[in-house]
Amino acid sequence: TLRRTITLHQSFKQTKRRKKSLMAGSQTPDSRPLSPHVSVWRWHLTMAASIAHRVSGVALYFGSFLIALWLVALAINPEAYALIQSIMTSWFGRVILFLWVAAVLFHLANGIRHLIWDGPGSGFDPKTASSVSAFNFAFAFAGALIITYFALRG
Repeated sequence: TLRRTITLHQSFKQTKRRKKSLMAGSQTPDSRPLSPHVSVWRWHLTMAASIAHRVSGVALYFGSFLIALWLVALAINPEAYALIQSIMTSWFGRVILFLWVAAVLFHLANGIRHLIWDGPGSGFDPKTASSVSAFNFAFAFAGALIITYFALRG
């Protein structure tokens, strides 16, 4: 156990030295390359869909909070409900609801794409992946327009 402790300590010291030299800007011969960053890659639709999937997931949290706030206001009293309803039916509230519906639809469509990738494992070739990504964006936008139209019409 003493030999193992000494080996671990030496390994820790080497790692610490390597980090210091990398922070100082010197590249040691044994240093590994860093993983590529977004700036190295050429932007394409599948990459944008991946990032938009994460962004839409965050938007779903905030939209769900607003829906929960609306339900709580409904349970509290008519004045609180009227306040929240007036905010949600204002132009700003309608834009937020439109974006939330678009996020829901995009996240749904992209989630189905991920299920297809994880299940049967098809659709990985670049042309198909880009086509499905374009469809997901179009589906989310068109679906949000249709739902918003019918919601505001009545």
